[in-house]
Amino acid sequence: MKARFYAGAAALALCTGMVQADGHQPFAVGEGDFSWDSYTAFADAYDLSGQTIEITGPWTGNEKEKVDIAFSYFTSATGATVNYSGSDSFEQDIVISSRSGSAPNLAVFPQPGLAADMASQGLLTPLADGSADWVKDNYAAGQSWVDLGTYADADGTDQMYGIFYRVDVKSLVWYSPEAFDEAGYDIPETMEDLKALTDQIVEEGGTPWCIGLGSGAATGWPATDWVEEMMLRTQSPADYDAWVSNEMKFDDPKVIEAIEEFGAFARNDAYVDGGASAVANTDFRDSPSGLFSIPPKCYMHRQASFIPAFFPEGTSVGDDVDFFYFPAYAEKDLGKPVLGAGTVVAITNPSDAANAFIEFLKTPIAHELWMAQGGFLTAHAGVNTDLYADASLKAQGDILLNATTFRFDASDLMPGEIGAGAFWTGMVDYTTGASAEDVAKSIQERWDTIQ
Repeated sequence: MKARFYAGAAALALCTGMVQADGHQPFAVGEGDFSWDSYTAFADAYDLSGQTIEITGPWTGNEKEKVDIAFSYFTSATGATVNYSGSDSFEQDIVISSRSGSAPNLAVFPQPGLAADMASQGLLTPLADGSADWVKDNYAAGQSWVDLGTYADADGTDQMYGIFYRVDVKSLVWYSPEAFDEAGYDIPETMEDLKALTDQIVEEGGTPWCIGLGSGAATGWPATDWVEEMMLRTQSPADYDAWVSNEMKFDDPKVIEAIEEFGAFARNDAYVDGGASAVANTDFRDSPSGLFSIPPKCYMHRQASFIPAFFPEGTSVGDDVDFFYFPAYAEKDLGKPVLGAGTVVAITNPSDAANAFIEFLKTPIAHELWMAQGGFLTAHAGVNTDLYADASLKAQGDILLNATTFRFDASDLMPGEIGAGAFWTGMVDYTTGASAEDVAKSIQERWDTIQ
C-alpha cells in the first residue's frame, strides 16, 4: 500500500489538458521516435468499431490525464471506446463490483496480492495462451514479471492473469553530485564498495547516511524497504518469495541476517545524521534534507523514485541531486536485483475488446505514449528509452532494463496485519535497540495468529 500511496508524488514533467474535448492527441501518428510500427501493426489487426471497454484503476488527477492520452491511441487504432475511471478506493470498489456482477472489463491493480485473491475466487480471466512466454521474452528480468502475474485459480491451478504496466523503482541511493565531486568520492558499483565508501566518509569527518522512518501512523515502512533490499542482496529470489509467503518464517536466520544488514547502517551512530537514535523519530519526508545542507549533513539517502517530491523547492534532479543503483554484493553472485512496485492489468469482465487491450499493452507504443509524458517507468525491453521525459527517468528505466531479478515490495504482498502492521512497528523497535532475533520472533508470532 505504501508504494501506491506515495507513487503519485513521483510524477515529473507534468503535462495537463493534453487531450481536448475534440479528441486532440499530443503525439502525431508516424512522427517522432515512437515505435509507430507497433501501432500500425496493431491497428491493422483489430477493428473494434462500436465496442466499449470499461477500465478502472488507482490513477486519478494528473495520472488519469496521462493514461487517458495513452489509451486514446487504442481508440484511434481500433475504433473502440475506452472509458477509464480512477478511484482512491479502488481496492474496495473492484471487489464489490466483481462480486455483484458489474465489474469493468479490466482492472489495474496496484498490488498483486489483491489480484491473486480475486483470481482464487474466480473473479479474473486468465490471459491468452502464450502470454507468459511473451512476457518472459519481452520484459527485462522477464520471469520475475511472469511470476508476479501468475496466480492460482479457483481450482488451485496456476495461470497467468496479469501484465504489468507502469513500474516504480525503489533500489536507488540519492546523493549530491557536487558534494561527491568536492570530496572525491566515486559511485560505488558493489555493496562492498558502498560499505567501504561509508567508512571512508566517516574517516574523513563526514556522515554517510540520512535515514528517517517517521510517517505518522505508517511509521516504520522505510525500514521495511531496507530489509527487503537486503534480503534480495543476501539471499536468493526463491528465499525472498518463501519469506513473502511465510513458507520461510520471519525468524529464520536468513531474515534475521537481512535485518541486521539494515542495522549495520541504521544503528551506527557514526553512520547516520543525528545518530542512530534519530532514525525512528525523523520523518521520511524530511530525512533527505541533509543532502542539501552546506556542508552536507549526509552524503547518501536510500529511497524510492518518488522522493524528489520532498526535496527543496527548485531542486533539479541530475544537477542538484542524482541517484545510483543500490548495489549488490559482488561476492554473493546474485546478479542485479531490483526492488519496486507496479500496477498489473487483469481482465475482470472478458470480451474480445478486453483481450485486444491486453495485446495493446504488449506493444512498445502503449508504454512510450506515457513515457513521453513523464511519471512512467516500464520493464518492457522493446521500448525506445530515449522517449523518457527526462534523463532521470531514463536512468531509472535503464536500472529496470539491467535488472536480473525484480521483486515486488514484500510488505505490500504480506497480510496487512504483518506488512502494514507488525513489520512496520517491529522495525521501529529494532532501530531503537531491540534485537533482530526478538523482533523477528515477535513478527512471526503475530503472523501465526492469523493463519
